[in-house]
Amino acid sequence: MIEIQKQKLAIRCQDLCKIYGDVPAACGVTLDVAEGRFLALLGPSGCGKTTVLRMIAGFETPDTGEVEIGGRKVSGPDVFAPPEKRRIGMVFQEYALFPHLTVEQNTAFGLNGTSKRPDRIHEVLALVGLEGVKDRMPHELSGGQQQRVALARALAPGPDVILLDEPFSNLDAALRDRVRQEVRQILRKAGVTAIFVTHDQEEALSLADEIAVMIDGTILQVDRPERLYRRPSSHRVATFLGDANFLPGTGHGDTVACELGRLATLEGTQGEVEIMFRPEDLVLTADDKGPGEIIERTYFGHDQMLKIRMDSQTILKSRLVGCCRGLHEGQRVRVHVDTPVMAYPSAYGCPVAPA
Repeated sequence: MIEIQKQKLAIRCQDLCKIYGDVPAACGVTLDVAEGRFLALLGPSGCGKTTVLRMIAGFETPDTGEVEIGGRKVSGPDVFAPPEKRRIGMVFQEYALFPHLTVEQNTAFGLNGTSKRPDRIHEVLALVGLEGVKDRMPHELSGGQQQRVALARALAPGPDVILLDEPFSNLDAALRDRVRQEVRQILRKAGVTAIFVTHDQEEALSLADEIAVMIDGTILQVDRPERLYRRPSSHRVATFLGDANFLPGTGHGDTVACELGRLATLEGTQGEVEIMFRPEDLVLTADDKGPGEIIERTYFGHDQMLKIRMDSQTILKSRLVGCCRGLHEGQRVRVHVDTPVMAYPSAYGCPVAPA
């Protein structure tokens, strides 16, 4: 879990639960987000992440638990502030723009009665790079521009927190990467705290300051993207977040013995364990007498994934950047792991405690 006790919290969720009939959508969700941070709530479809976002926003009432925004309790026993009283901005998956209003009018929604209304609209449209299209209607805009209008409308009232629900899912692949970076830059300039919901691992890893992995209504780990990818807290997190290789082994303190030899570990281990390493950690060398054979190659342009069958019948994956250096299907190879590995109890629980 990220250590943010010394930072001022923008959002604090404590033991949030929501059940629809007999189906639990969220179970004991506890989440802290520091001011100015960009957190991704990542999980598969149906895991409850949008329900958590809606409970933070005030569109859903938790069955149990509390929500604080900016140090003020907005949901809990005998307390429930409506969305308009929570100082949050919401960007919906479908953008929810008013089709009969211009870009400027959509942005102005919610600013009625504000004395500096024209100045604020101009400021926000400049922030999102839309001041030149303020008189256009939503149907005259590209998907990326429509999203920026939705973001401008959410930012206009000066909220403490921006919540985004699958914000890039409606964009085609050609637009998605560019718009992701634009949104990140806009939120950075605005200096607001943001939570965005996504099922896209690449999206979460590339954009967020922290990622909360949620599966089956429960948050399993919150961490920085690099640490989450390299040190997942459990077998389940490791398999959800990217490709992973697993092998049985025996822990001996700071090393583990397995069929690839004795490997260094990121955590001290003892006894029977399951080790995890990423495909890019697996180094292959062509050798006609090697213990592995390349049985499949998938080419992606910037990299390629090779599938190796060991003499033990274990299947491993290796990700290579650039050319294959003479490696091809049917080639025998020597296999080496060149980074420390994670180790989990053989029952796939949490990492084994240091010896």
